[in-house]
Amino acid sequence: MTEKHFTPTPDQSIAFREALGCFGTGVTVITTNTAQGPRAITVNSFASVSLDPPLVLWCLAKESNRFDDFNASQHYSIHVMAQDQQEQALKFARDGKDFSHADWAHDSAGRPRLSGCLARFDCQVHARHDAGDHLILVGEVQEVMYRTGKGLIFKRGQFGGFADLI
Repeated sequence: MTEKHFTPTPDQSIAFREALGCFGTGVTVITTNTAQGPRAITVNSFASVSLDPPLVLWCLAKESNRFDDFNASQHYSIHVMAQDQQEQALKFARDGKDFSHADWAHDSAGRPRLSGCLARFDCQVHARHDAGDHLILVGEVQEVMYRTGKGLIFKRGQFGGFADLI
C-alpha cells in the first residue's frame, strides 16, 4: 500500500478526514433536554479527561444544526452504544429531535437516558473550549452505568463491533 504524505490545509480536508478515519472509535449518542423537548446527537469524539474529578469530553461541530441546543445545555448524558444499536445511532445522526424509535426516560435532572447502551455518563458542564470549527465540551460525571456486551465501533466510514473478553 502506498503511503500518503501531505500538509493538512483546507484544500486537503478530504485527505485529512480519511487519515483521521484510520482511528477506530466507539460510537456515542449524547442527549440533553431543551424547552422544545429532548435532543440527541451521534458523535465519536468522546474521551476521558480526568479521574479526580471525573471528567470526560466530546466535541460539537459549530455548523451542526444542534449546536445551539447542546451549547446552551448544562446537563447531558453520553451513551456508549452497543453493536445492536447501530440503527438507533444512525437515526439520531440524521434527526436529533425524533425519539420515537428509542426506549428512553428522563432522569431527575431532566436528561434523556437511552436504554440498552453499554455505558452511560450523566454529566453537568464543567467547561467549554473553543477549538477551530468545533466546541470542546468537558463534563463532570455525576453518575455512571455500564454493562458487558459488544460495542459499536466506527472506522473508515464503516460500523463494526468488538466483543468483551469477560
